[in-house]
Amino acid sequence: MITRRGFAQALAASPLALMAVKPASAKEAASGYPSRAIRFVVGFPPGQASDVGARLVADATSAVLKQTIYVDNRVGAAGIISHQYVKNEPADGYTLLYGSTGTLAINPELYKKLSYDPLKDFEPVILLNVSPMFLVTNIDTPVHNLQEMIAYVKSKPGELSYGSSGYGVTQHIAMEMLKRQTGLDMLHVPYKGSSPMMTDLIGGRVQFAFDTSTAILPHIRSGRVRALGISVSERLPQAKQIPTLQEQGLTNFEASTWAGVLAPKSTPKQIIDKLNTALNQALKSREAIAHYETAGSTVRGGSAEEFSQFLVSEIHRWGEAVKASGAHID
Repeated sequence: MITRRGFAQALAASPLALMAVKPASAKEAASGYPSRAIRFVVGFPPGQASDVGARLVADATSAVLKQTIYVDNRVGAAGIISHQYVKNEPADGYTLLYGSTGTLAINPELYKKLSYDPLKDFEPVILLNVSPMFLVTNIDTPVHNLQEMIAYVKSKPGELSYGSSGYGVTQHIAMEMLKRQTGLDMLHVPYKGSSPMMTDLIGGRVQFAFDTSTAILPHIRSGRVRALGISVSERLPQAKQIPTLQEQGLTNFEASTWAGVLAPKSTPKQIIDKLNTALNQALKSREAIAHYETAGSTVRGGSAEEFSQFLVSEIHRWGEAVKASGAHID
């Protein structure tokens, strides 16, 4: 006589039962993707540059995939909370990370105990855009180019200061790179964000700063601050009158900010490829082109493999800069 328990054990061992619980293959999972809404997780508050960029890309990609894509702001700890959250989400393509220079290239060297690894915990999907930074000064400071700045700061060692939007952020590390290459001695004044830093720069309480094209261009155009140079190898089409720092003798100086989309590690390649194709198409939309042009940013796109190589090189570049600066957070 077969007991109920014995029958259940026999059924569980049968080929039909095994077939019934067999998980879908990666190819099968990707074939119907996306069948529901996708999340873009952003580590900064609504209204900040990364949030605005993420929402634009989400809307444009949603139109391509014919599926809802919404932004989920997981704020805190310099973006670390958002990255730790996505790292632990299912690798099914429905939770994506909007990452950037600070969180992916600077944090690994800055934080001695970081809860995620950019290369081991995520799958690169696409590099979205690259934005230069501008070296700027208060309009009452008697310098108009890089060489005049170097001479002026060296005439007042330790007396002048520069601002940044926070300790260990791209603006801070970029200025430390410049100081190292030129032998300048200036005091670093960190602020809680770009806006209060810019207020003090305009008011003359700090004399110099680096900031992104998105944040600084309106102030340069209005004459509230004076641009001394741009941090990338070519002049920006939206500000052709401003020379690069390389043109002014700062050999090989390159410091740009960027943003990209990543997925949890082990997300199927078929899903990564589908997302990459859709995002590349979204970046060609009229809205995306207009947004990045206004922000003084360059649209990149390309393959997931190209973003992966770029990420490795940026981690090395910024890691060396953080080491040289002596900045660290335990």
